[in-house]
Amino acid sequence: MRSGVLIGVDAGTSVIKAVAYDLSGRQLALSHRRNVYRSLADGGVEQDMACTWRNTSAVLMELIERLPGDASNVLALAVTGQGDGTWLVDADGEPVHDGWLWLDARSADTARDLANSEAIDTIYQETATGLNVCQMRTQMVHMARHQPELLKRSAAALHCKDWLYFKLTGVIASDVSEAGFTFCSYKTGAYSEAVIDALGLGAHRHLLPPIVDGTRQAGALTTEAAAVTGLPAGLPVCLGGVDVMCCALGAGLHDAAADRGVTILGSTGMHMRFVPTADQVVLNPERSGYTMPFPGGAFAQIQTNMAATLNIDWALGLMREMLLDCGVEKTQDELLAGLDDKILAARPGAAFYLPYISSAGERGPFADPSARAALTGMDQNTGWFDILRGIFDGLVLATRDCYRALGHVPGEIHLTGGAARSRALKKLLAAALRAPIKTVAQPEAGTAGTVMMAAVQLGLYPDLTSATRAWVDPLVEPAEEPDPELADTFDTLFSAYLATREAMPETWAAQALARRKLL
Repeated sequence: MRSGVLIGVDAGTSVIKAVAYDLSGRQLALSHRRNVYRSLADGGVEQDMACTWRNTSAVLMELIERLPGDASNVLALAVTGQGDGTWLVDADGEPVHDGWLWLDARSADTARDLANSEAIDTIYQETATGLNVCQMRTQMVHMARHQPELLKRSAAALHCKDWLYFKLTGVIASDVSEAGFTFCSYKTGAYSEAVIDALGLGAHRHLLPPIVDGTRQAGALTTEAAAVTGLPAGLPVCLGGVDVMCCALGAGLHDAAADRGVTILGSTGMHMRFVPTADQVVLNPERSGYTMPFPGGAFAQIQTNMAATLNIDWALGLMREMLLDCGVEKTQDELLAGLDDKILAARPGAAFYLPYISSAGERGPFADPSARAALTGMDQNTGWFDILRGIFDGLVLATRDCYRALGHVPGEIHLTGGAARSRALKKLLAAALRAPIKTVAQPEAGTAGTVMMAAVQLGLYPDLTSATRAWVDPLVEPAEEPDPELADTFDTLFSAYLATREAMPETWAAQALARRKLL
């Protein structure tokens, strides 16, 4: 294999990263920068598109300065980014508005209306993806109903990574994964006119960009982009999949010979299984989850919890606030130190927790914009660490709930995301799923996955499975095996968890109504 460097960019909601790899998948250098977004009083969450591009170009320039050698060794650049949301551009390629993020809750009523309409059958049957408040299709319907001037001024509707690809190459496009689950027939891979019509978006059909396959097609870095990134003009640029698909690749999902799932526990929770062909896609009666195409015809079927480690962040934030009120200042890292042992020593079932802490509600394995976290089942003997144990248990039970909707728990689970560092969470997850949990020693799975796509496009590997076996399999760490006694405990807890969350929709609706009246 020839020498050279591949660079991947992952533009997350809060952090933009650029990582350089050699052709064997070894990380050579990394640069990152905080990204910012703003939350609005009406539930909107927006990101400055021009600022996101400036941050991305600056991160790339910093990375080039840290590389051994110079930019002439770089063979390709690949880009991924946060999923869902709507980033509109006009005919001159300028932002029409700040980008609407996946966290944006303004479309909650629109999502509810669509989910209760006759259109939902067509949408779900065609895309094999449930409808929720986060998605571009829901946000575009909301805009058409309430802010039509945004769509009238627009020439294209992009996602975050599509926007960056445009700024790098001058090409308006989306990729097979994100365009696929939003507007395409999963059976054909092409935009579904039936879905577009069911959404009432026929008048805005022209805003949907052409779809490119990053393992077969590449753009070329423009002279303008070269000047602000430090990379050579004409460099091949790969439009990677949406971040969750690139994380799945970087964590080893793409291998039909392995009975493998991937769980990503970051701010959100993603739980997925590999599906080789369209006729093996499993639909569910709740019409929930995502079916995202890989290049080449395979799929990842995904159930997503809107919030995963956000629940832990919330609980630790309460701890910090109470300690600060007593004159004690602690960082989150200080609070996490030693927490694993306290969690494992606490009592299971002393507190039950539904981990729906996001203000946008829940999207998997059911969709309800009004869903909220609930802490129940306590008595006077319940202690603080019992509550934290309930939160951790709630996260792993929510994961089990998602795999249940996917049809079954795979034979092994690859775990990535920030929570993969928690020894307690891995032990609890293995027991809750009755499956071995393996972490992958790939610190930046998203950038690794998008670069794997570029490696296939360059002809370094014949397909994504070959790239997976070369780049990921050597990095898989020994498994956390399920503890049989703890697994029995989780069987008991799961029944109570399901009964609790299935009883909540009327309560959530009443609470949402009260919140609206109090605004």
